Parts: sequence; C-alpha cells; structure tokens
Amino acid sequence: MDLALLRTFVTVHRAGSFTRAAALLGLSQPAVTSQIRTLERQLGRPLFLRRARGVTPTTIGDELAHKAAPHLDALVEIAEAGLDDHAPVRTLHLAGPPEFTAERALPALAQLTGDNGPGLALRASFGNADETLEGLAAGHHDLAITTTRPRGALLTAIPLCDEEHVLVSAPTLASLIGPGKLRRKGAPALEDFPMVEVHESLPFVSRYWASVFDSRPAASGTVIVPDLRAVLACVATGAGLAVLPRYLCAMALERGDVVALHEPAVPPLRTYFLVVRTGTLAMPHIARAHEWLLRAAADWN
Repeated sequence: MDLALLRTFVTVHRAGSFTRAAALLGLSQPAVTSQIRTLERQLGRPLFLRRARGVTPTTIGDELAHKAAPHLDALVEIAEAGLDDHAPVRTLHLAGPPEFTAERALPALAQLTGDNGPGLALRASFGNADETLEGLAAGHHDLAITTTRPRGALLTAIPLCDEEHVLVSAPTLASLIGPGKLRRKGAPALEDFPMVEVHESLPFVSRYWASVFDSRPAASGTVIVPDLRAVLACVATGAGLAVLPRYLCAMALERGDVVALHEPAVPPLRTYFLVVRTGTLAMPHIARAHEWLLRAAADWN
C-alpha cells in the first residue's frame, strides 16, 4: 500500500475535511479527493461519508486510522530527526491569548530551551480563540491555549487551569466608592465610575456583573485597549474600574497599586484549555511541551 495515500488518508481523517487536509498537505483539493478514491478502490471499501460540511469516517476508516496513524507519525519523526545521533532542535509553535501566553505559558516552556534544555525552540503567536483554533486546525501551530473548547474530532482539548476574576480600581477611586455601597444585587454605586476594558462590549465586566450581581453593567467603557496588561496600567493611574485575572494583578494588589473592590464568596472563573490537533501528541516535542504545561498549571490553580 502506498504510504503517500495513507498519509493523505490520515490527514483527512484528522482534519474532517478534504479542503483542510489539502491545506495541511500543500495539495489541491482534487488531488486529495483522487488519492482517497484510489485508496478506497484498493481496499474495496468506502473510508469516508461525504457530508454538507466535511466528511465523516466510516467504521473501516476509523479502524484504518487507528492502526496506521501511530506508525506514520513515527516514520515522520524518524525522517525529521535523521540518522544523526544528536537530535536536532525541534521548533514548537504555540498560540494563545497575549497576556496568559506571555505571563504564564512562555515562562514555563522557556525552561525547555537553551543549553540546558532538551533541544526545543519556541515560536509564539497571539490571537483570540477563533483565530487560534483556526490556525491550529490549519497546521500553523502545534499547541494552542484558548478559553473555548473546540468541537469536532480534528482538535483535542484538555482543561489547563482556571482563572479567577477580580474587580479592581486605584485606591483613590476605591475611597470614593466607600464601604457598604457595593451590594450583591446590582451595584448602582459603581455605575458612576469609568470602566477600563479590552473591547467596547465590556466582556470581562459583563461576565463579572452577570455572575456576581446578577445584572448587566449600565456603564460604558472610558478606556478601551486590547491588552489586559495595558488595562491594569490604566487602572493603576486612576482611569477607572476594571475586571482582571487575579494572576495578572496579584503583584499590583500586593503593592497597593490597585485594590480589590469586592471579594465574592464564589469568584467568577474562566477555564483555559490546552488544545492540539488529534494525533500530534505522538510527536515527542509536542508531547513534552504539552505535559510540561499541564504540570506547570498545577501550581497556577
């Protein structure tokens, strides 16, 4: 059996689409379709059911993928490593939200690089959940960190850690709000103060208000900047109130640059997921980084 046909088959099986598989393989869609039909003729059985969006593997297709994929991944690993006794430096492409990736994921993975590391180079890119998952599915990234759990068989996700959100302001603003003005059901005292956010829709503030006050915020954003680190810097100068991840503002809280305006009994949480293309954990450098991040995350929660 032609290994090229098997490679195309496994890629289609993982991608769930001839179009996405063609992009991953650098082939045209008709070429991918032709190779799958050739393989199906050789086996005498259909491997995929064509759907309006993508394809679904048949029972035979699933069985063949289960048997062939690990061996193909091993062959790719051998081919890329070569016959040199000294394994080459492998490059890991990581994608995720800018703040979390910069503050947590990259410092953890950086321990795998350098002269004392096991030969790993890092390349990082930032984006929102949709952009990140699309890039991962297209083969542009090896690992992705998102706050959205992907659907379908192409991508495999596992919870990485939870992020606690905190309502903060500069001490000067906190003194104006004063004690006792923050009520659980609604927070009218807060509506008179400016908000600092990452988007006009106030995603962090809205989520916090819904979870803690069971209401929608009536305020609008005064400062909108698409980076939570910039949000923190603006809040510290007294620009307004903000909802921030506790890990990001922990040092500022400790120094007194900002103060927590409310400590609910059950703080709002957001879950991060560690995502890979299905089957790629057979590649040692991806598996090593995946395991390393999961171990590091045990100290983040």
